Amino acid sequence: MRGRRKGNHLNTSNDSSATGAEDFDVVVMGLGYIGLPTAAVIASSGLRVCGIDVTQHVVDTVNSGGIHIEEKDLDQLVERVVKDGKLRASLEVPSAKYYVVAVPTPLDDDMQPGLDYVLSATRSIAPKIREGDCVILESTSPVGTTEKMADLLAELRPDLAIPGRCEGEPDVAVAYCPERVLPGKILIELRSNDRVVGGLTPACSAEAKRLYSHFVEGICFETTANAAEMVKLVENSFRDVNIAFANELSLVADKFGVSVWEVIRLANRHPRVNILQPGPGVGGHCIAVDPWFLVAGAPEQTPLIRTAREVNLHKTDYVVSRLLGMADAAPDAKIALLGLAFKPDIDDFRESPALEIAEHLAKDYGTRIMIVEPYAEELPKGFDGTGATKVALDEALAQADIVAVLVDHTDFKHLTLSDFSGKQVYDTRGLLER
Repeated sequence: MRGRRKGNHLNTSNDSSATGAEDFDVVVMGLGYIGLPTAAVIASSGLRVCGIDVTQHVVDTVNSGGIHIEEKDLDQLVERVVKDGKLRASLEVPSAKYYVVAVPTPLDDDMQPGLDYVLSATRSIAPKIREGDCVILESTSPVGTTEKMADLLAELRPDLAIPGRCEGEPDVAVAYCPERVLPGKILIELRSNDRVVGGLTPACSAEAKRLYSHFVEGICFETTANAAEMVKLVENSFRDVNIAFANELSLVADKFGVSVWEVIRLANRHPRVNILQPGPGVGGHCIAVDPWFLVAGAPEQTPLIRTAREVNLHKTDYVVSRLLGMADAAPDAKIALLGLAFKPDIDDFRESPALEIAEHLAKDYGTRIMIVEPYAEELPKGFDGTGATKVALDEALAQADIVAVLVDHTDFKHLTLSDFSGKQVYDTRGLLER
């Protein structure tokens, strides 16, 4: 052996000296919406975890036992595992048995996925890995990204035998295991959901599965890295396609002057029909993004997936157009927009259609716009200089002539038609029809 032991043991002792040169059981690269909960849940299982981030503020916040994102019960968990010495954050990568990469993979203006963060994380890990270690990619990625990681590791560490890039038994394991959690329920689903673990070799899958089996209560299914990457993209593309059907139905229902919510409710009484709910578009860093990864990798084979994306993007434009028409028809009307997040009861505005709609209207109508968002202390920077204001729900309902429901936060669900008496209402979420 050129490095250290290849054993499967995961150290759960508070004494880091028990691991010799190995400082931590697990390193998690990236402490964002997925990385920090993942690091905390792994730490709560008894393993010693170091979370890596490029932002000093994030590192300092976590090391103080605090959090920089909103997620149910995450604050209590982080406080506890930091206090117990199971979780630490750092700007520098230490040695560990497992390296979990959970960094962003953003799209560029041409809807091509960017792998810069993944490859940068790989470069940071490369000097630290030793024989017997395991590198796992969790970031949503195009099919073939785990192979690219392995290529880079082989280039940077010619002293190590990398799976698929060597003859005989590899020195390290490389695998892909996508997250599949719902914001607001991340801590529960990290433990309870089944996982798909795809290695570059069957041995890589088995090694990565050992980590997930330590804290995952669901079943860990083993497959290839490419299959696991495609599974993640297919899951969110499935949702996007089905939401696109519902959003397209909402356009047809508007044309015929009927309630799409009633149509869907009655159609779903059929034993083999289960139509999803329409909205002002599709948001979040998964469903609104992941289908483009499949389209980019196989453009000729994905006309349906591309069309679904275009339908959902068009629905946002349609909502903007409807609200512009309502505002122009009543030039002095005050306009209240309820919600900015991409889904109910979270503070996540990534790819949010509600945010896009609100920013568009704020740029056009400025001081006429009042925004109610219980999960933000202040308006995002996109509203700077527009004159739009953040107000409480009661104030918005008292002053507004036009009200648009863009997010069905729990804080809004007590509202009834009587609360909107004398106002024009555009309910994109069916809040008033449930």
